Amino acid sequence: MDSRELTLRGIILGALITVVFTAANVYLGLKIGLTFGSSIPATIISMAVLRFMGGGTMLENNMVQTQASAAGTLSCVFAALPALIMVGYWHEFPYVVTLLLTMAGGMTGVVFTIPLRRALVSSSDLPYPEGTACAEILRASSPEGDARSLRSLTLGTIVSGVVAFATSGLRLLSDGFSAATVVGSSAFRLSGSFSLALLGTGYLVGIGGGIAMLLGVFLAWGVMVPVLGHLNPAASPLTEASGLWLHKVRFIGAGTIAVAAIWTLMTLARPVAQGLKEALSVGHRPREGDTDRDLAPATLIGLCAGLAILLAGLFAYFLWPVIPHDGSLGALVLLGLVACFGLGFLVASACGYMAGIIGSSSSPISGVGIIAIIAISVALWGLESCGLLKVEQRPIAIAFGLFVLSAITASAAVSNDNLQDLKTGQLVGAAPWRQEIALLIGCIVGAIVIPWVLQVLYHAYGFAGAMPHEGMDPSRALAAPQPALMAAIATGILTHHLDWLMLEIGAAIGVLLVVLDIALHRRSLALPPLAVGMGIYLPADVSVTIGIGAGLGWLLRRFPKDQGTMIASGFIVGESLIGVALAAMTGGTGSADTLAIPVPHLIDSALGWAVFCGVLLWFGRQVRQSQ
Repeated sequence: MDSRELTLRGIILGALITVVFTAANVYLGLKIGLTFGSSIPATIISMAVLRFMGGGTMLENNMVQTQASAAGTLSCVFAALPALIMVGYWHEFPYVVTLLLTMAGGMTGVVFTIPLRRALVSSSDLPYPEGTACAEILRASSPEGDARSLRSLTLGTIVSGVVAFATSGLRLLSDGFSAATVVGSSAFRLSGSFSLALLGTGYLVGIGGGIAMLLGVFLAWGVMVPVLGHLNPAASPLTEASGLWLHKVRFIGAGTIAVAAIWTLMTLARPVAQGLKEALSVGHRPREGDTDRDLAPATLIGLCAGLAILLAGLFAYFLWPVIPHDGSLGALVLLGLVACFGLGFLVASACGYMAGIIGSSSSPISGVGIIAIIAISVALWGLESCGLLKVEQRPIAIAFGLFVLSAITASAAVSNDNLQDLKTGQLVGAAPWRQEIALLIGCIVGAIVIPWVLQVLYHAYGFAGAMPHEGMDPSRALAAPQPALMAAIATGILTHHLDWLMLEIGAAIGVLLVVLDIALHRRSLALPPLAVGMGIYLPADVSVTIGIGAGLGWLLRRFPKDQGTMIASGFIVGESLIGVALAAMTGGTGSADTLAIPVPHLIDSALGWAVFCGVLLWFGRQVRQSQ
């Protein structure tokens, strides 16, 4: 059997895929605040190219997608770095500084996933839907693959691709449904998406996670938005409801996620500590024939030391021209390091766990980013209270907090995606230490591309409220919603204008959910508090459709799961590939409506319902026939 795994041609191919995916993700992230998962498209492209070059092994394909997905995910720094321009501290993206900060942040994410792998992948039953889907693709497409499984995967891919193209490209089908009503000054809304990728994700997630996310939706749109609407009457309650969810309820969700994440990490303390001990113990030696091993402890310790030195140098360079060279400078650099390696590890752990529940594409990185910028800003506020920062230095403190957040965002995003890749590797028999090398290479390649893409997009379009040149059209500016939110939070805390009430309510709900989860565990039941928090924080259409997919899996539980898993994986594959193609077209034409066909709303809504329900019936029939 051919055992080629980490090869030179694979590294080069991964780097080329990286350039395309990273550019597309940065553009989409700044334009609409969303990105596409890069693991599955990278897997498909890798298999096609290597087959054209004479064939590649399953493990070699896995390494290419590992490297490309790490770099594509690193593009999530778009959620923080542009905030430095929005607050007026930067006027462009300095290439070398941006490259080194992005690279160092991403590589710390790889380092964090090494001990987390044993706790969250090797010793965990988390579903990792995208990682599982990638593994199914690799297995089915390998020479040893099952022809029946490959057929199911292909069918799911074609169906999902056609529906996604008709929906997002041609705009013939509605992309979701929404129903709303008003009682007094309170608005109630239920919405869902017709996304087959979310449906497939729900099928792979399972009923426990699906119910928890639906509970979160009910709390958000059945309780919190109506109550807030009643307390703050508006002339148009339905119009106001979206604003209440965006500016109030999401912060409640962030508070719930924070408490649930801390509780989750406490329950994982023992396996994480064991993973850290094994990863950093220079005396630990793998047994002969042990394939479940990571990078050598000495290599890992040296990498940590090098990253710490690099980050300390970047923080000092950032502050040197504007901060006195005394205890204030040292305190801020130390704070940055503690945030990156202390807070960063906690954030990476939380993101990795969330990715294990619902997949890396739907994992709320921005919610965790909110928690991180709050913690950093509160620490900076503390330094100001101690006299290490002066009131007139607040703009510098705000900018520095966003600079540190950029490194943590890169770390969290990479950890979020890497654990999916390591799950894929576990399922197909890849060597973890080779995957970790591929992940590090991916961070380097992605960091080379990202500063250039950010600079080009900024000068081509500008950001909302921050235009690089006079006379530019503000209507074409990239909205950059996440950086604007992070800048607003940091400014609000350091100027003492942030409304803490919503976060406190969310934290209280998180505590109640933890107590409820403990009580349910005694009856062999589970209601993951983190999944409930995500249901509150994420848009309702995402959570509802994942819940529908989970319910479909529960209804079909007495039938063999193999073919259902392959079709669900195909749903994720097809929509991901169409998403990449449409993203490239949007970037090239500057418009997302290039292929759109004008269709009355009632018609596209009816067609959307008909196609979605038809796919549900078809899916059920395919699974039932597989027994």
